[in-house]
Amino acid sequence: MAIYKEFVVEDDVIENQSSLVTAGIWSGDTGSLTTFFTASSQVASVSGKYYIDVYNKVTSSTDAEVQFSIAYGDANGFGAPTIAQDDFSTLPTKAVYTQYKNILDPESGSYFRIYNGTTAAGMDMTSFYAININRARYKERLDPGNISLDLKGAVRNITLIDDSGDSDGTTGFGGRVFNIVSGSLNIGTSAAATINSYTASNGEGWGLFYPDLGIILLNPAALSASCDVSLQPATSSVAATYHLTRGSNFGGTAMFNAISGGMDFQARRAEKVSSTYYFIRANSKQFNYSNNPSYVTASAGTEGVTLFSTYSNTPAKSYVTSVGLYDNNNVLMAVAKLSKPIEKSFEKEVAIRVKLDF
Repeated sequence: MAIYKEFVVEDDVIENQSSLVTAGIWSGDTGSLTTFFTASSQVASVSGKYYIDVYNKVTSSTDAEVQFSIAYGDANGFGAPTIAQDDFSTLPTKAVYTQYKNILDPESGSYFRIYNGTTAAGMDMTSFYAININRARYKERLDPGNISLDLKGAVRNITLIDDSGDSDGTTGFGGRVFNIVSGSLNIGTSAAATINSYTASNGEGWGLFYPDLGIILLNPAALSASCDVSLQPATSSVAATYHLTRGSNFGGTAMFNAISGGMDFQARRAEKVSSTYYFIRANSKQFNYSNNPSYVTASAGTEGVTLFSTYSNTPAKSYVTSVGLYDNNNVLMAVAKLSKPIEKSFEKEVAIRVKLDF
């Protein structure tokens, strides 16, 4: 009884079949995050001067996982002590701004450029709040057109989305770039996303969205004008004071409060999956006997006898439970498990399709 059957590549193997798969990015593959928590130990640590990790559950829970981080960057270094004010200062806000600029847009001057009400990339954004999605969550990239962030503020509550439904965006060093705008996704209806405003009440754009790197940059001046004054940009450096964790009414803590108060951060990931299909065909005369060693009892010099009379009856039959894919050296490379055993006999032929995703 043959154990292996060679594939006829032209007939049995279909390669490089691509499909786009989307899913929610938060824990449990959910598309909406409604509860937000921070870890006091992380906020108070050295890293807390650079970013704040946001969890889906209270950090004492075993199910708590980092979902995204909040950072504050300033091109002038405002929002953190200077070297003159603190010998141990590492100028974190300037470091954050420079890091994101080098990663996302190192080729277009010293500052990020945002919409100014009339022209795309029409004005400098010298400071930002960065929302950086945890890398393991978005995998290949975020899905444009499926980002929605609710912010709660003293001025008014706002919902921010990207403008990918109304724009092809631009492509730069950090991949595709879209504008952050005020609007709604209209999920659950047949209506396309609604864009309410490309700018805040001060005429400045809301920010930028980099789906290929999982990063949202929000303009503090726009947020403070139309949502909450506590989201204002830092305008100076103060000894022993860090804008990111300054308190409940300033900086990154205020950004966290606005997000947690909004109680809805929707996002999905998109992943291009390449598949190869293998068609396993067992004709009537093939694989009618089990290859399991327990199928027969054998001793030296004997051929062995089937242990179960059911399998020694005529016609012989077996039950297919799995399919092994081997290389040219008969090394097992992959195993496909069937949902239930399939009976195989001289009276039956079996065709099984195995799909491998990459």
